[in-house]
Amino acid sequence: MSFKKILPFFSYVFHPIFIPVYAALYYFFLNDSYYSTPEKYIAVFQIIIITILLPILFFFVLRSVGQLDSIMISEISQRKIPLVMLCFLTILLVRKSITLDRFPELHFFFLGGLLSTVLALVLLFFRTKASLHLLAISALTLFFIGLSIHNQSRNINWIAFLVFMNGVVASSRLEMKAHTLKELVIGFLLGSIPQLIFFYFWL
Repeated sequence: MSFKKILPFFSYVFHPIFIPVYAALYYFFLNDSYYSTPEKYIAVFQIIIITILLPILFFFVLRSVGQLDSIMISEISQRKIPLVMLCFLTILLVRKSITLDRFPELHFFFLGGLLSTVLALVLLFFRTKASLHLLAISALTLFFIGLSIHNQSRNINWIAFLVFMNGVVASSRLEMKAHTLKELVIGFLLGSIPQLIFFYFWL
């Protein structure tokens, strides 16, 4: 089996819907975390509900009324409602669950993600589509880098893996003809720059 044939697999593994949970799992279980075990599991469970289960539920509702045709949401006209919904869910998460006083680093990761989502939504009104896959995985990569600097843990292997996955996911989106190179670059910038901005508040 050629590598090109398995490239689409990475578009599903690193679908934007899963990225918040990957960030949370790393933050709580693979990072120098001082939180109690119940705190970790409750927070991860809340993130799964708000960032995976509710969006999937909304997806099926929107699909049933003809507003969406695919989980990849390729059409610009179909992206506005899901992104607005994602903004509201992220606001709910950072206000009620992943708060600044409880989980500061993860809180700023989600704030960066919220800013990225808002920017991607604004671009849609200018008929410009950003790769949400690259937006999400680049944000995750910067979050790992930030935590490594913050904790002086030098998790080079994880960072190198994610940098490599940025390239693999970009190749996957090109192979699936889901995005142009320009859309991938825009997605990468929208995901990484807000994380860099919020580094100022927690590094």
